[in-house]
Amino acid sequence: MSLTSENVARHSLESPVLAALRAAADALARADHGDPFSVLGLHQDATGKSLSVRAFLPGASAVCLLDAQTGADIADLSLIHPDGFFYASLPSNRHSRFPYRLRIQFGDQTVIFDDAYSFPPILGELDVHLLAEGSHLRAFERLGAHQLTLEGVAGTAFAVWAPNARRVSVVGDFCAWDGRRLPMRHRHDCGVWEIFVPGIGPGACYKFEIRGADGVVQPLKADPVAFAAEHPPRTASVVAPTNRFVWTDKEWMEQQRHSANHREAPISIYEVHLGSWKRRAEENNRYLSYQELAEELVSYVKTMGFTHIELLPITEFPFDGSWGYQPIGLYAPTSRHGAPDDFRAFIDVCHAHNIGVLLDWVPGHFPSDQHGLACFDGTCLYEHADPRQGYHPDWNTLVYNYGRREVNNFLLGNALYWLDSFHMDGLRVDAVASMLYLDYSRKDGEWIPNRYGGKENLEAISFLKKLNELAYGQHSGAMTVAEESTAWPGVSRPTWEGGLGFGFKWNMGWMHDTLRYFSKDPIHRRHHHNDLTFAQLYQYSENFVLPLSHDEVVHGKGSLLGKMPGDRWQKFANLRAYYGFLYAHPGKKLLFMGGEFAQEREWNHDAGLDWDLLADPAHQGIQSLIRDLNHYYQATPALWELDCESAGFEWIEPNDYENSVISFIRRGKDRARPVIAIGNFTPEPRHNYRIGVPESGDYVERLNTDASCYGGCDVENGGVVTAEKIPCHGRAWSIVLTLPPLGFLFLELQKDM
Repeated sequence: MSLTSENVARHSLESPVLAALRAAADALARADHGDPFSVLGLHQDATGKSLSVRAFLPGASAVCLLDAQTGADIADLSLIHPDGFFYASLPSNRHSRFPYRLRIQFGDQTVIFDDAYSFPPILGELDVHLLAEGSHLRAFERLGAHQLTLEGVAGTAFAVWAPNARRVSVVGDFCAWDGRRLPMRHRHDCGVWEIFVPGIGPGACYKFEIRGADGVVQPLKADPVAFAAEHPPRTASVVAPTNRFVWTDKEWMEQQRHSANHREAPISIYEVHLGSWKRRAEENNRYLSYQELAEELVSYVKTMGFTHIELLPITEFPFDGSWGYQPIGLYAPTSRHGAPDDFRAFIDVCHAHNIGVLLDWVPGHFPSDQHGLACFDGTCLYEHADPRQGYHPDWNTLVYNYGRREVNNFLLGNALYWLDSFHMDGLRVDAVASMLYLDYSRKDGEWIPNRYGGKENLEAISFLKKLNELAYGQHSGAMTVAEESTAWPGVSRPTWEGGLGFGFKWNMGWMHDTLRYFSKDPIHRRHHHNDLTFAQLYQYSENFVLPLSHDEVVHGKGSLLGKMPGDRWQKFANLRAYYGFLYAHPGKKLLFMGGEFAQEREWNHDAGLDWDLLADPAHQGIQSLIRDLNHYYQATPALWELDCESAGFEWIEPNDYENSVISFIRRGKDRARPVIAIGNFTPEPRHNYRIGVPESGDYVERLNTDASCYGGCDVENGGVVTAEKIPCHGRAWSIVLTLPPLGFLFLELQKDM
């Protein structure tokens, strides 16, 4: 039937049914109908004895109803609204529901497809109930875009939480991005909108068009639970292939589950920004793919002896300059390096090489980009409406409303998703301090106290505790690490002891103090000796990671090498000594990429690291030192087994500020093979320097940062030093050493096995 005024007029009979349908068609044409399934599709009349079919197809000139099983024509649909609403009463022999298809004429093109409005709801009643109460911890299995076969028809089910919307449509190339074509079913009990769209498969781009309760249509929104996204700067969500990845890491995962006491394990973390570890400069400076990273990065990390890779956020983010810390697609690994299964393959390769993978995870805030979560359904759905609670002044971002159950559920489910679906070995939680304090970076009058008048964010505290209980309860081999920069008590204590429940906390105080010390000219260090020793006053109040992270080599701070004073030789020697101190000090280790070979310039996220520096022996020496420190560290339980217990550490001499020398003992559980650690942080060698030791015997020099293979001067002690029965530092036995300039020594008591 052609689209003419005559045809429209022919069906303008003022029957109550057609009048109601025309009113519904008006709303559909305005993209303002909140219950399209009550109008479109196959419907029985009030008597239940006859059927009619309705379809809204803007731009169609003719529509025919087909029997899906036989392909036979059943009825031509008549145009009853000029914007494309078609209707037909079916023959009397058709009085119960049946599978059908539509043959549609669009200009010169004829298409046949299944009608999205012929399918039943996707969400079951249990899902609706759990979503409504905000307790569906695997909501990601229902929300988002999922390929499935429904009533024998393949397609994709879309579902999105938008409880205050007046109308939600899924849009994409498959409907010409026209919000009138695929308005969704509203499940009022839980605020979710859903639709099954036949024929849609992997790779289809989509967004949601949302009309708020006030009638205003929001900018097109990406799916909050999308499992894939377009390559930035494009912003559409993408229907991801069904996860059929075949993991080969069963042995690794079992091993992690059965040896989950990370406090007593060697942990040396290589922090990586995947987009700038390496670039293909010869190919327009392109990113490495996940596959290339699996080959090159994993091999490098294995050779260097790191136990873990920590990834700066790879949850999809629109702006490269945010380094991933302003994510929009929390459920989608960034498409910059490949597809979700490519990322799974990367992790699988890491595990095959006994390397754990930690994800830098950002539940503290989100960007205000129009296609993201901001004002998602026309209201402040994920964020607080009051900017004193919902706006983050430091980063021009929005703060999650942790007091809303559905928002908590969204974030908690996301944490479990990465641990489960991607076999992540842990989460490093970003900016925890900003979550804990209502007055974080705010002046008086710019924040709202909690119900007790305090500055603690009670809802965020509850969220973090629940996060850790779930992470450790459901994934016993995983770990959580807090970036928390204040003195909040019990960050890494169990929740049943009143703590937040994290496995570890970054020791920001140690990092700031020691970097301040090493940035001083050695002649002045005697006045800042406390910067080296102060951490021992609080070292065992938390389980600490010692972070030399990306934050220390950006925003004009220069590189680690650049912070070191003196001429070129002294800069490298200082850095070697600092790394020796890092590996000797209690606490797990973290080093940002480039630090392991003394990158000279500040980190630039738009370029690869300066790997050509390794042609210089000085840089080779730093790299060799980090490699050897990592391997020695892993092989020496005294350096990690009692990291979090005071029994694992004893000062020999913490107070020799005149010589800028410190010395201490590290012990493991059996206490049989103590490690003596001693650092000389001046450019003057110290001859005949006596220190007390725990017992008699020979002390073997295991590692010397001044060795010539690292770029040093080979000021050393002949390999072995024998203890003498001469009291020193309150001990009956002592040894006499030559301390190398700007050097750090590791010695072990040699015992027959």
